[in-house]
Amino acid sequence: MSIGGITYKKINGKRYAYYQWCENGKQRSRRVKDDELELLVAQIELAKSQAALGRSTELSDGRAVYSAQSLSAFKTDVKTGVLLENFAAPVKDFKKRECFATLHDYVYGANNDRVLVLYGLRRTGKTTLVRQLIGEMDATHRAKTAFVQVNARHTLADVNHDLKLLESQGFKYVFVDEVTQLGDFIEGAALFSDVFAVGGMKVVLSGTDSLGFVFSEDEQLYDRCILLHTTFIPYREFERVLGVVGIDEFIRYGGTMSMGGTNYNKDAFTFATKKGADDYVDSAIARNIQHSLKCYQYGGHFRSLQQLYERGELTNAINRIVEDINHRFTLDVLTRDFASNDLKISASNLRRDRMHPTDALDKINAVAVAQEMKRLLEIMDCNECSVDIEDAHRVEIREYLQMLDMICPIDVVNMASLNQNAFRTVLAQPGLRYAQSEALVRSLMMDEAFRKISIEERNRIIARILDEIRGRMMEEIVLLETKMARPDKQIFTLQFPVGEFDMVVFDSENACCEVYEIKHSDKAVPAQCRHLQDKKKCHETEFRYGKIKGRYVIYRGKSCCLNDIEYLNVEEYLKGLG
Repeated sequence: MSIGGITYKKINGKRYAYYQWCENGKQRSRRVKDDELELLVAQIELAKSQAALGRSTELSDGRAVYSAQSLSAFKTDVKTGVLLENFAAPVKDFKKRECFATLHDYVYGANNDRVLVLYGLRRTGKTTLVRQLIGEMDATHRAKTAFVQVNARHTLADVNHDLKLLESQGFKYVFVDEVTQLGDFIEGAALFSDVFAVGGMKVVLSGTDSLGFVFSEDEQLYDRCILLHTTFIPYREFERVLGVVGIDEFIRYGGTMSMGGTNYNKDAFTFATKKGADDYVDSAIARNIQHSLKCYQYGGHFRSLQQLYERGELTNAINRIVEDINHRFTLDVLTRDFASNDLKISASNLRRDRMHPTDALDKINAVAVAQEMKRLLEIMDCNECSVDIEDAHRVEIREYLQMLDMICPIDVVNMASLNQNAFRTVLAQPGLRYAQSEALVRSLMMDEAFRKISIEERNRIIARILDEIRGRMMEEIVLLETKMARPDKQIFTLQFPVGEFDMVVFDSENACCEVYEIKHSDKAVPAQCRHLQDKKKCHETEFRYGKIKGRYVIYRGKSCCLNDIEYLNVEEYLKGLG
């Protein structure tokens, strides 16, 4: 069978392309559609170049040329040609994440003997990035591109076999998806860099098992990989890519790139329901950690967490941490009988409400609330645990959550005792936190005490609770995104004997700082900036951190200036960090 070529015919004044080849001594021909012509021409050129080298290739319609291997020769699911084109087509109109540029530069840049590792938690856009890149390729590049899908039944030997086949056929750009599903990936990952990347192949490895990639970098890949992490999704990307505007929407659904926005896919919000949030914690976090540890050092690195895994209590521990993560990550969070900090704080604030004080929450049956929350969150009380959660468990869970980019520590500095090292642990996926807050509201609605309160007051109490939760979450979002966007500055909360600055941005090199209050309100009122106008607090701050270059209130209203204090709209502030 010959490779053949393209000829053209004029029919009724219109020019048509035909692919002609010789098979079993007979001349054969078929019409080429306009949308496949460019790709087919590129593949014919590739086939001819490979034939000169004694290799094989395959045309986009599956027709083998020069003794090409058929798809059945592959041991994994390999997409090339038309299959690859169809795979990329659905995302052609999606807007791109900022990290797309790094992927693009690796694929089209000079060969550097390294692989690119594209990793992150579920639904953060990894496969979409790959499909977008393939979709933008011209026919020549796409003809040399393959997408390899693996699963748990495959082995590293299977992938090695398929990549060698692809290499022999002249494929230069290979994307291997869900590679951490391979049980022997962590211990053998150097294969991709030491064998294929050094041979000129651009290899992109992707998968949801973030810890697996971290372990493989430490064990096998070292400096032979470029890490591209997708888990952290700032507000500016949430708005630009998904087309959904507003900090409250980000609080409710932020943390993944999967939702029903106008500029992305049509899936439902991952965190729109309690069940969705629970499923995400279980599959994207708990099972992620478990699978990585099972494969790392041949299952010999479970350390103190082995009993928690074996008895199915890891999700329990993680859920306990997430519920209380805004305040502290300490042993008593994991070992105490479950109680909601949100409920306690809201009760205190409602008693002190200046406009409509009420002790309604004090009348709530706290035991019933805790029991209902326990049922909704599927968290076992400590006396139901078959394994005691100890300090070693807490330390290791924290380490792995940080490796997953799920949590980030923000320093809390006490002006009266600067030697004390304190921090607040911020959750990087706000939608997960808010889903549990909605569970709290649902449990309150079922309490007997609420049935004795008028519907107007009941709704006002619930709205106040959720507003406080959103307020604390907005503060954490601002702190986290500022820290991520300004790595050359120190970002922390500064506490005084009375009151605090919600955020300080300290420039140690230039001996200056900025101080902020962060309020969920959409109205500018003088009380919001009382700490910023406190001369004693400002003097103490300047003594420690240099001249205050700006005093700001970040809130949900319009940007303005009030009493020499700049008010910044929170969405504008967060988008300006990019």
